[in-house]
Amino acid sequence: MNRKSSIQRATAETRIAVTLDLDGSGASRIATGIPFFDHMLTLFSKHGLFDLDVNAEGDLEVDFHHTVEDTGITLGQAFSKALGDRAGITRYGHAYVPMDEALVRAVIDFSGRPFLEYRAPSGVAAIGGFPFQLVEEFLRGFAVHAGVNLHVEILYGRDAHHMAEGVFKALAKASGTACRIDPRVHGIPSTKGSLV
Repeated sequence: MNRKSSIQRATAETRIAVTLDLDGSGASRIATGIPFFDHMLTLFSKHGLFDLDVNAEGDLEVDFHHTVEDTGITLGQAFSKALGDRAGITRYGHAYVPMDEALVRAVIDFSGRPFLEYRAPSGVAAIGGFPFQLVEEFLRGFAVHAGVNLHVEILYGRDAHHMAEGVFKALAKASGTACRIDPRVHGIPSTKGSLV
């Protein structure tokens, strides 16, 4: 089964190229021009066991927002394309990830019905110039365009870096579980007969 995809997205604000292999080993080549975001996407690839190449060029002189959001959108599209009709997948996944004093929970359903429920402390400081609220923008772009019901909650934490890292690792682990092929699942894992 070839569960790979390549997606390119170009707007007046960004140019994003994503190549994804759902059945990889966690290898990645990430270049977004935003070092902290590169670190988060590298973690996502490694802990989800997805092979992932991301090349993003955006209007960073304006803000990081467009690049982060559009990368989430493009990555979500890559997941949707690589999964196809989603036959044989586990469909659901969840993970709790501790990062020192922080604990994050992610729960995902590759249902074809996009929804994001995100709960995080307010007023979290930026991380090396990376506004913490962009974590939510990435998640929303990913959830809508991957067609997933995604719940992410930072249960507690104090360090902004640890909380963000917990989010990306938990998303990776939950997604890796949900995308896994289960040999006991025959066809589409839904009584409706469709997940797209």
